[in-house]
Amino acid sequence: MRNILITGGAGFIGSNLTLALQEKYPDAQLIVVDDFRSGHFANLQGYRGDFVAADVARLDWHAQFKDQVFDAIFHEASVTDTTIHDQFVQVHDNVEGFRRLLEFAAPTHTTVVYASSAATYGIASARMKEDQPPAPANVYAFSKVHLDNLARLYTRKRASWKIVGLRYFNVYGPREAHKKAAASMIYQLYLQMKAGQRPRVFRAGEQKRDFVYVKDVVRMTIGALSAPRSAIYNCGTGQAFSFNEVIAELNKKLGTRLEPDYFENPYSFYQSHTEADVTLAKSELRYAPEYFPADGIADYVSILEGSKRC
Repeated sequence: MRNILITGGAGFIGSNLTLALQEKYPDAQLIVVDDFRSGHFANLQGYRGDFVAADVARLDWHAQFKDQVFDAIFHEASVTDTTIHDQFVQVHDNVEGFRRLLEFAAPTHTTVVYASSAATYGIASARMKEDQPPAPANVYAFSKVHLDNLARLYTRKRASWKIVGLRYFNVYGPREAHKKAAASMIYQLYLQMKAGQRPRVFRAGEQKRDFVYVKDVVRMTIGALSAPRSAIYNCGTGQAFSFNEVIAELNKKLGTRLEPDYFENPYSFYQSHTEADVTLAKSELRYAPEYFPADGIADYVSILEGSKRC
């Protein structure tokens, strides 16, 4: 691995990925492309590679990189705030950014690993499997469905080219603080409880999420380079964990006894249950999560409390 490109590398998952790649491939040249809409410079403290400040949906890829060839491209750039309802912005920037990247990578068939989303499954109450039909409940999810469609279209025309999509479930962990209201529920609840406030969750706190720790996400994302074929894989733990259970774990780690403050859910498109079927990732990527929610929350709180480094 000599040349690696990461889009969205100043964002939450992207920065964790970038720094892990830097550690894994110390002699490689890394280039991050980010426009800081969903990222922050502070996430890349210690980064030694190149940086291109640009919007991937408007970047002239060939003019920027000319005939430079990459060994791998990780596409993490995205409009990530699911509460943004401007359909043109969400779809144009997410889909056209990916299209431009694929057009750039097509001549060399550079392996591309890209961020899809569990949001593509829509409202469900059971385990989510890669081969079930998409049912996007908001425009963000719709845009991610069309990333998956584009990936299939390009690999159908070029059978030897490997494009791997990862449907990230509910990711949490270090370097998400800049997302503020769009950060994970685990981080939001931590902040409230750390301040001595009762943690606020939708009534009655039994909504469940497949919370996957960013360290597992990064490990699977890098591991996707070795995927045996072009495919889409779920990236989760395979466990659904309720908000009430998250609060209980945070109370343990913080030494508090704060009771939930329940309120009504105002969102009609809200996913009340996410749970990944990770059978395919286990069999083809040899993926096995190391941090189930209790372990991940413990590790994360120790980092947030300053007793452990990222």
